[in-house]
Amino acid sequence: MELKTSDESENLLRIRHSCAHIMAMAVQRLFKGVQVTVGPWTDRGFFYDFAWPADSPLTEKDLKKVKKEMARIMKANLPFVREEVSAAEAEARIRAQGEPYKLEILQSILERDPNAPITIYHIGDPAASAAPAAAAAAPAAEVEAGGEAPKAAGPKPVSPWWDLCAGPHVERTGDINPDAVELENVTGAYWRGDESKAMLTRVYGTAWETPEQLAAFKQLKEEAAKRDHRKLGAELNLFSIQESSGGGLVYWHPPGAMVRHLIETFWKELHLQRGYQLVYSPHIAKADLWKTSGHLDFYRENMYEQMKVEDETYQLRPMNCPFHVSVYKDGYYSYRDLPLRLAELGTVYRYERSGTMHGLFRVRGFTQDDAHIFCLPNQITSEIKGVLDLVEEILGTFGFNDYEVNLSTRPEKSVGSDDIWTTAEAALVEALNAKGWKYQVDAGGGAFYGPKIDIKIRDAIGRKWQCSTVQLDFNLPERFDMHYFDDAAARQRPIMIHRAIFGSLERFFGILIENYMGAFPLWLAPVQVRLLTVNDGLAEYANGVAAAMRKAGVRCEVVGQASIAKLIRNAEKAKTPVICVVGNKEAEGNTLAVRLYGGKELGALPVQDVISRVALATANKGSF
Repeated sequence: MELKTSDESENLLRIRHSCAHIMAMAVQRLFKGVQVTVGPWTDRGFFYDFAWPADSPLTEKDLKKVKKEMARIMKANLPFVREEVSAAEAEARIRAQGEPYKLEILQSILERDPNAPITIYHIGDPAASAAPAAAAAAPAAEVEAGGEAPKAAGPKPVSPWWDLCAGPHVERTGDINPDAVELENVTGAYWRGDESKAMLTRVYGTAWETPEQLAAFKQLKEEAAKRDHRKLGAELNLFSIQESSGGGLVYWHPPGAMVRHLIETFWKELHLQRGYQLVYSPHIAKADLWKTSGHLDFYRENMYEQMKVEDETYQLRPMNCPFHVSVYKDGYYSYRDLPLRLAELGTVYRYERSGTMHGLFRVRGFTQDDAHIFCLPNQITSEIKGVLDLVEEILGTFGFNDYEVNLSTRPEKSVGSDDIWTTAEAALVEALNAKGWKYQVDAGGGAFYGPKIDIKIRDAIGRKWQCSTVQLDFNLPERFDMHYFDDAAARQRPIMIHRAIFGSLERFFGILIENYMGAFPLWLAPVQVRLLTVNDGLAEYANGVAAAMRKAGVRCEVVGQASIAKLIRNAEKAKTPVICVVGNKEAEGNTLAVRLYGGKELGALPVQDVISRVALATANKGSF
């Protein structure tokens, strides 16, 4: 069953956004003194942040009451009514409700645009008399507390409720199936993600069109929990993030560092084969460079604070692009020298609020597999084709062959001539068609400086991950006054193509951990072979075998001093691809008793056969 995200289904987006409002309505009906803040939809659900009274915090048990009240509101089939009001009217209503956070949101809207339309969404008919409805609609919690239940037969009416909101929503609360909605958990969140502001209570939920979709989502969630890269990373000693150094900064432990080394080596070899040249650039630069590139004007909130060194101002790099431009500008290029392809596994640093970081998926320091291509306008198509071929080869080697491709075209505000935009977009379309890939067009969704292709991969349990990006740039060549000389010796601007295949090496490593469930394929496993000795007297033989394996490039280790059953169990826990038992019989015959991860027994094999098979599988990136 395909489980669509909110971006993929407008109906699900409306359902999830409406559920956030219904949940907030239910909370305020059940609990006195709770103030509302923001309640958006997410990819697969929704959340709402509440300012909760400190003396009566919300608990996980309370979620059942909230869910029950939400179901009552849904069954009441109340309309969602949009109302546009003046800023003054909105402020008056918000003040009357005693909602300071909503007032701050209103003020922020007006600061951005004093003439912005202000809309309110009501749940229930705003023209209905609130007093009789309120009297007749005491929520279940109030009745249980001793309030008098309505005497009229049938479902109790529900009084109207409203929120400052731009929409969209479903037509009526009855359009949502309460059996397809679930409240998931309660967490804390800072107001506007700022650690210096108030701590709020965030309630997460998920919503679907049918109960069957909800059940499938819950099953997917359970499977994803088993694959959580943070859990597996600790169990397999792959990486850590240590608060003593700061959140979002990754320590690569020996097994994880080996996997990274193998990925990087593979990446470099393929790029060199495709005519790329490797570069290395500084992690820090003078602020002037970031001023020229535009990062100080448009990206400053994601950059770390400036530092003074000998009266000069420096900043850590958030991107590699200006450095590759600087390498280009240090040379002299004629049209015959292009294309120039520069590639780097470059570490960048971007500020992320502490509450937004998540394992390897969102960190503060990470490695981009960056490359920048500088070419002529008539080379765009061939260069994009080359990039897409490389994307397919690299991602396919890791087992990712199912892509979702998006082409984002020229927005209303952009830099660059009409001719260059037309040429660039046509080149991207031609390259995609040449690959035979299906793609969606996001009309007007490109960056102001050029169109782009985004590629999402689908993992072993069907989740989609944004990885590869191919982005044309008509902006930086202008900002840095880049040029080459044409056949008439006239100065011309080169076309610049940004591209990344993994996106972030850390994030891609996290995806791999979850996709493989920690059981890396043989060529990528940090330890390919584990030799298990049944007694200490076999250590000499096992160490000799290990030496021969290492000489042949096989990554192996010798483990003993435990029962063979325990040694095998531990090797399985470590997800070692090839497990070899070394007993007296094997030592006498110069063999190994081989079993594969997962339990498949291959029996006794000559040592040299094991070495050859591992080496061949590694070279071909195949199986044993």
